[in-house]
Amino acid sequence: MSEVGHFKFSNKVIVIPLMAMITIWAVYWVELALGVNFNDMGVMPRTLLGLRGVVLSPFIHRSLEHLYNNTIPLAILLAALWYFYRDVALRVVVYGILLSGFLTWLIGRSSYHIGASGLIYVLASFVFFKGVFSSYFRLIALSLIVVFIYGSLLWYIFPVKEGISWEGHLAGFITGLFLATVVKAHIPKPKKYEWEKDDFKEEEDLFLKHFDEHGNFRELPPDETDSHENHDVRINYIIKKNRQNEGDE
Repeated sequence: MSEVGHFKFSNKVIVIPLMAMITIWAVYWVELALGVNFNDMGVMPRTLLGLRGVVLSPFIHRSLEHLYNNTIPLAILLAALWYFYRDVALRVVVYGILLSGFLTWLIGRSSYHIGASGLIYVLASFVFFKGVFSSYFRLIALSLIVVFIYGSLLWYIFPVKEGISWEGHLAGFITGLFLATVVKAHIPKPKKYEWEKDDFKEEEDLFLKHFDEHGNFRELPPDETDSHENHDVRINYIIKKNRQNEGDE
């Protein structure tokens, strides 16, 4: 698969993030409309009932501010994932939710852990580390963009602020790093020029032959030019008479 064929825009780059945003906002709207609170359906560490939050917690948010803060990063990172890693994007999201949620269940304090921020940390961590591990310039550039935009998120994998599930953030960060290591994504190979190839021989290159040992450009004598070039070109013209005008001559 070529580079152009791999990094190809598709409807999923827009549809998937849009569906994710609609879903989490719809869940919050249902809470407001029905006057209910789904917080107790989040991850409650080390309890059997709390395991349901592994799947449900990314869709539940405690406030409008909490929901708003997670909406934009989730949409941007999902779009980046589906554009640059579309062959593994679904696996990263599914495994990311399950693994980060279960890890939160293991290490979290005794409280309900909710919100899509765990998944956001999975995506940011995966995109960053996968780009670095790939050594491919476009994916490395994407990693640097993630650092530039979301680098401040790193602080929140530590208990620096009350009321934030730093355990969920840490679980997402670790999960993203793990998936970047084990998930095999197709990384396009950049096109190499002739002089970048391992079998390139400088002494056989016609252009380099124009330079002497001091680096000065010179015209090649006829016997050093490429044997495939033919400077003796003959052009033959064939003129056909117009049959209708033959009698007029």
